[in-house]
Amino acid sequence: MSHLSLRAVELFKEGKRLLGPIDCEIEAGRPVVLMGPSGSGKSSLLNWLIGALPPGFMARGQVLLDGVDIGHLPTQARRLGILFQDDLLFPHLSVAENLGFGLPAGLPASERLARIEAGLAEAELPGLGPRDPASLSGGERARIALMRTLLAEPRALLLDEPFAKLDVALRGRFRSLVLERAAARNLPVLLVSHDPADSMVPGGTTISL
Repeated sequence: MSHLSLRAVELFKEGKRLLGPIDCEIEAGRPVVLMGPSGSGKSSLLNWLIGALPPGFMARGQVLLDGVDIGHLPTQARRLGILFQDDLLFPHLSVAENLGFGLPAGLPASERLARIEAGLAEAELPGLGPRDPASLSGGERARIALMRTLLAEPRALLLDEPFAKLDVALRGRFRSLVLERAAARNLPVLLVSHDPADSMVPGGTTISL
């Protein structure tokens, strides 16, 4: 079971402090929700966590995964999965090929196919592998984006308001699906949002920015 820690994390834009300091411990099954308005630095914080902070920003503090500081590692070595507001599916790839993109390299073809089929089944979208992503509904695309992230076998999950563009009824169902799938894999979850409904996730802790 992984454990994600943020210690004395501060974010600066052009020398001015944007947020922080933030200290939190994130365990599987106990999501942490960072609530703040647009422009408060929420997405930039997640960019820093994955090692992709845009120019003009600076951060300090530590991010630890299972007690190990990962802040110096390249993005791919940090093993942090992230879901964005937009599903970011590749339009030139089929649904199955999108899922396969998240799989570890070097898997035998039969194992890749088995994992893709299992991902489709878990997303409750069996048989949709050959489809063009553009033919899917918004909710279906969101589920495929989730499974692509999980098939990459992250050790923690970062959520950059991935429910914001869904309609209200679908938003609640997808939120539950994401948290259930993360809990089943013992993944710590950090969610940034400005939607008050996200602050009421079961077992979660909310930090206001």
